[in-house]
This record gives sequence, C-alpha cells and structure tokens, in this order.
Amino acid sequence: MRSKNLLGGAAALVSASLLFAACGSRTEPSAGSTAGATKTAKIGVIAPLTGDLSVMGIGIRNSVELALKQANDSNEIPGWKLELAPEDDQATPDVGANAATKLASDKDVVAVVGTLNSGVSQSVQPILNAAKIVQVSPANTAVSLTKGADEANPKRPYDSYFRTCATDAVQGPFIAQYLSDAGIKKLAVVNDKKPYGQGLATAVAAEFKKLGGDVVSDETVNKDDKDFSTVIDLMKAKSPQAVFFGTEFQLAAPMSQQMKNKGLNVPLVGGDGVKDDKYITLAGAKSEGDLVSFPGPDVDTVSAGKQFAADYQAAGFKDGWSAYGLTSYDAGKAVVAALKQSLPNATDASSARQATIDAMAKVSFDGLTGKVGFDEFGDAITKTMTMYEVKNGKWVANKTASVK
Repeated sequence: MRSKNLLGGAAALVSASLLFAACGSRTEPSAGSTAGATKTAKIGVIAPLTGDLSVMGIGIRNSVELALKQANDSNEIPGWKLELAPEDDQATPDVGANAATKLASDKDVVAVVGTLNSGVSQSVQPILNAAKIVQVSPANTAVSLTKGADEANPKRPYDSYFRTCATDAVQGPFIAQYLSDAGIKKLAVVNDKKPYGQGLATAVAAEFKKLGGDVVSDETVNKDDKDFSTVIDLMKAKSPQAVFFGTEFQLAAPMSQQMKNKGLNVPLVGGDGVKDDKYITLAGAKSEGDLVSFPGPDVDTVSAGKQFAADYQAAGFKDGWSAYGLTSYDAGKAVVAALKQSLPNATDASSARQATIDAMAKVSFDGLTGKVGFDEFGDAITKTMTMYEVKNGKWVANKTASVK
C-alpha cells in the first residue's frame, strides 16, 4: 500500500489522457492500442468509490485500469478493445447488489473485479454467477465466499468467483504466529461485527490459542462507533500485550489513539483492511509501533513491484493505489489472461462469459504477489504474507513469509 499523491508534471498528465482513452474513459482510443477494434468487452469494477473507504476502492479501480490500458496498448487481444466499467458500491451490500445487477444487464460486460468488502461480495456473488460473469476479488478474505458456511465440509458456492488475495485462514495464522514469535503471551481481540472483521478476528484468536497464547479479552464494537472508552477499559483491565482489531483503517485509527490516551500503551494489530497511509494520518504519533499484515511481498523489494510503481506514476493517477494495488493489478491481469482465451472466437462479449469463467480456472502467470493462479475453490494459490510496522510515521515491512 502506498497512498501517495502520484500526479506530477506535464508528462504525467499526457500519460493520464492516454490511459483514460485506452480504457474507454474518453471517446477516442489511445495511439498504438486497439484503434481499429470493432468489438468491445467491458470489465466492471465494483468497489467503494465514495465514502470512508474510497481511498481503497479508487486504488482498486486505478490498478485494474492500468492493467487494461497495457493490454490495449500492446494489442493483446486483436480485434477487441477492453473498456473499464466502474461502479460505486459505497461499501454497502444493497448498493453492491444494484451495481452487480447493472453490470450483468450490460451485454458488453464479460468480467468484474471486486469487491473490497466480503459482506458486499455476499450480495454480489449470486447476481454475477446467475449472469455467468466471472468475478475476481483483490480484497475479500472471508473463507465462506469460496468454501461455504460449513468449514468441516467445504463446498464451493459459485464457480464464477475467484480471488487474488489470501483468506482469513491464511492471514489469521500468520498474524498469530508473528505475535507469538514476538513474545506476546496475552492478546486482546476486538472486531466490528462485519463479516471481514469478525472472520479475521476469529481466525487470529483461534490460532493464537493453538500456539499457547491467552486471549484475555474478546470484544465487539459497532461499525459506526466513535468512542471506544468502554471496550478499552475492559481490555486494559486484562493487561494484554497487544490488541488485535478486526476492522478497517477508519475505525482502527481512533481505537489506537484512544487506547494510548487511556494508558493502554500496546501495539494495535490489524489485517489488510487497516493498511493505508490514512491510518497513520488519523492515528498520528500514537500509531508508532502498530502492526498490520497484508497479502503478498513488499512492493519495494520486488522488481515487478517497482515496475508497477513506475507505470502507475507514469499513468498520472491523482490518487495512490492504497492497500490493494498489487492484488488488483494481478486481478486485472488475470482477467486479461482469461479473455485472451475466451474472446478470439466470440461473436460478442456476452457470448464469451462462460468461456471466461472456464479460462480463469486455468490462469497461471508470475504476478506482483507471486504466482497467480487458483485452486479448486477459486482461492489464490500463492499464500505469501508480509507484516508491516509503523516506524517514523511510515509503514515498514518487518517480515515476509509463505503460509502453508
């Protein structure tokens, strides 16, 4: 995640105009792409483009747009132009369902990248599946989305659903192991009652106990709470050495600040939904030493990641890619890889929908987050995680490991 303001200079502005043209944001195609294309295939993006989580949603949209621009510019699918079709879900299940219905009714839509929130995806999945539109999420972590509600008897609910990020079953144990290795014996756990936060908190607590740790407090808050005094007092009384909060950055930041103000001077630990620069901005100096995990390697240490950063900057986006840039770019590239198999013999985009689902199951390439491909449930085959710590007001990678 890098929530940087990456717009700068005339060159970036020129690149930006080419980007929007290539992905259908303007009426003229970019030079060297698919100017002579007679067919259009739209790739939807369903993500929060307004509201508290818009910084993450916009990062998802931009990263997918970059992948499509590159595919158009290199004419990866001759005779076809790939066009972005973004929809704002406002991080709300009902709005997400409406967005999915709108995209499903467009005959040119052949794939969708999204959503950010697992709870929103629960509403989106059945709609896209009924329309035979492949969905690739760069951010959903709830295990049930791919394995159903019965953990003991996993069964894939929708063959059309895939994801490029690690699930709670991967991320939770990674976090717990990291804390155990750091000498944490007593952990307080809290979640915001949403599917994402609740699922990840449960996974962390379960693994921490398996490792011999003591979960001294297990609390909940509401997603719209501003004052966490009561919960903090309950946790503080149990003397935890760290607090894991299953939520996103907009709740985690005030929790961290209020914890420290009330004398609970221990690290706040979060999952991928907390990893945004806005967390540090909102929590201020109180965030020093706080920790978050995130799928994939640190972008600064991978050559492909450095190229992505350069390409993103050259494209001239005025917003950074936030937490999910790498997984979103890989999701976009996975869609392109599937479309290279499904579109060449299709008469139109809608006729390629089922073939795109079939092709997605066989996708395999080296991406930003590692080998991009999917298992029999549609989950990412690469299970690399990185733990980040706030040091001197910035996220710094502490440890990267592959989780079995």
